[in-house]
Amino acid sequence: MKGLILPSLFLVIIGALNWLLIGLLQFNLVTWIAGRFPIIETIIYVLVGVAGIILILFYGKIAKELL
Repeated sequence: MKGLILPSLFLVIIGALNWLLIGLLQFNLVTWIAGRFPIIETIIYVLVGVAGIILILFYGKIAKELL
């Protein structure tokens, strides 16, 4: 489980920071990272979404470990 949780948490944090930058500065971090390769941008967005789903599915187990 930890093999999925930590990378998922990292990706969700990247996604949250990206939304913060978009909201405050109109700067898209993912587009900046991907450069001129839109397929990389799409892959990053898909990975962030899958990471969010993983964290939702394991939320109960994560909460028990933290408490």
